[in-house]
Amino acid sequence: MTLSPKSTSRRRCLALCLGTAAVLAAGSAQADAWPTRPVTMIVPFAAGGSTDVLGRVIGQKLSEMWKQTVVVENRLGAGGAVGAQVTAKAAADGYTMMLASGSMFTVNPFIYQRLPYSAKDFTFITNVASGPMLVVVNPGVPAKNLKELISLAKSQPGKLNFGSAGTGSQVHMAGEAFADAAGIDIAHVPYKGESLAYNDLMAGQLQLMVGNIAAASQFVKGGKLRALAVTGTERSPMLPDVPTVAEAGLTGMESVTGWFGFVMPAGTPPAIVSKVQQDTVKVLADPDTQARLLAQGMKPVGNTPQQLGAAIATESQRWEKIVRNRNLTAN
Repeated sequence: MTLSPKSTSRRRCLALCLGTAAVLAAGSAQADAWPTRPVTMIVPFAAGGSTDVLGRVIGQKLSEMWKQTVVVENRLGAGGAVGAQVTAKAAADGYTMMLASGSMFTVNPFIYQRLPYSAKDFTFITNVASGPMLVVVNPGVPAKNLKELISLAKSQPGKLNFGSAGTGSQVHMAGEAFADAAGIDIAHVPYKGESLAYNDLMAGQLQLMVGNIAAASQFVKGGKLRALAVTGTERSPMLPDVPTVAEAGLTGMESVTGWFGFVMPAGTPPAIVSKVQQDTVKVLADPDTQARLLAQGMKPVGNTPQQLGAAIATESQRWEKIVRNRNLTAN
């Protein structure tokens, strides 16, 4: 019996629909079954820093939801590149994820000539949280406000040192953005984590930092550091008496904030990516999580993978200009 072209077309369409349904069903089943064992969360900076603190807060909540342990593994070095390499080379089965700082994708591509990873090595999941940066100085620095710090730096070009969580980290770039906006020459000293830089700042080996408010504020409240200004467009509820950089007399720092996002190795099944994104959004909607983030000076975000990718593209353009203005290179 010879089939008509119309019958053949219908059969092909039916086969295609059935095949698509089977793939979707398999993906859904895969997501429903996942995870069946512990999930590793790579934190590419040292313990005690903002990325680490946030990772442990969210990791604990995801562990409770998934009924599987989320193991936080600190793999620090090279502005997050070490942790990124580990994540990119991991199996794309959903059992390895990374909490990246924004600068790893918006800054590092412009300052590292031989960056061992690129955006195509990852699947973006969601921006977890964001928060302002805090300009802090050692109490021994003779500057009681931002204008005095800028005047001091201009009177001693290249003499004031600022620390960071590593070359290209968002703490580094916040410091460079400050120097660019203020027209000052300050020297960058990179560390393998934000917390390590604070140790030297409190010891007086560094004079200032523009750090994540989550990590810096605890030292301010303890009297070990002096806060001069906060980035962003509004004051932080965590330190309501600290003016914004604009209020302190300097423009150009309104959009400089720190953010942290989940990524997984490229090729991770879409059903698992969707589950992680949706479950993270649920965790961020939890009042206890929101209270813990607020205590760290951060706000939950929880956007889609597409929105995260678009935000990275927009922010990258801004940082590329600062990298060029400051003549920054890493290798």
